[in-house]
Amino acid sequence: MTLAQWASLLALNLAGAASPGPDMILIMRLATRSRMHAMAAALGIQLGVVMWCSLTVFGAAAILTAYPSVLAFVQLLGGIALIWMGRNMAKTGWQDRNVKPVDLADAALRMGSLKSAFKTGLLTNIANPKIVLFLAAIVAPLLPQSPSLGLAIGVIAALTLSAFLLFVVVAFFLSTKAVRRRVLATGPWIDIAAGVLFVVIGASLAISGVSTMTGE
Repeated sequence: MTLAQWASLLALNLAGAASPGPDMILIMRLATRSRMHAMAAALGIQLGVVMWCSLTVFGAAAILTAYPSVLAFVQLLGGIALIWMGRNMAKTGWQDRNVKPVDLADAALRMGSLKSAFKTGLLTNIANPKIVLFLAAIVAPLLPQSPSLGLAIGVIAALTLSAFLLFVVVAFFLSTKAVRRRVLATGPWIDIAAGVLFVVIGASLAISGVSTMTGE
C-alpha cells in the first residue's frame, strides 16, 4: 500500500469513528461523568474493533456480505442488545432525574465499576455488525487480494489505534472539570437521551434484519 492509500484508509476510518453512532454516544455519555470509565469503555470498544477488523482483513467478513440472511440474523441480535442497553440507560436516567450528585466524585461513583464500563463498550461495538460493511467498503479497494500477514496486521493496528486515539481525545475533552461541572446536574437527562438514541439505532438494526430475513 502506498502512503496515499494509508492516508485515505485512516481518514475514512476516523470519519466513520467520529460519526454519532453507539460507540461515540457511549464515550460521550461516560466522559461527562468519569474519564476513567470513558477510557475503560473505549478499550472495550477497541477489542470489538479488533475483532471486526480481523474478520474484514482476513476475508471472513465476506461470509456476512455473501449471505445476507446471516448478516440479517446478526443485525437482529445486535439490535435487540442495543435496545436492551438503551432501555437500561433511559431507565437509570429517569430514576435519577431528581437525585442531584453532591460533586464530581459522587457522579463518578454512580457509574459502577471500570470492568462494567469495559464490558458495556465491548457489547456496544459487537452489537453493531454494520461496522463490517463499512470496513469492507474502505478496506477492500485498498488492500491486495492476498495481503501478507505483516500488511494485514498493520492495517488492523492502524484502524484500531486511530479510532482509539479519537475516542481518547473526545474522552479527555469532555471529562475536563470545566465541562463536567457544567453538565453535572444534567447527567440523568444525558442518560435518557443516550438511551433513546440506543433504542432508535437498535430498532433500526433489528427492523433491517427482520426485513432482510423475510424478504420484504
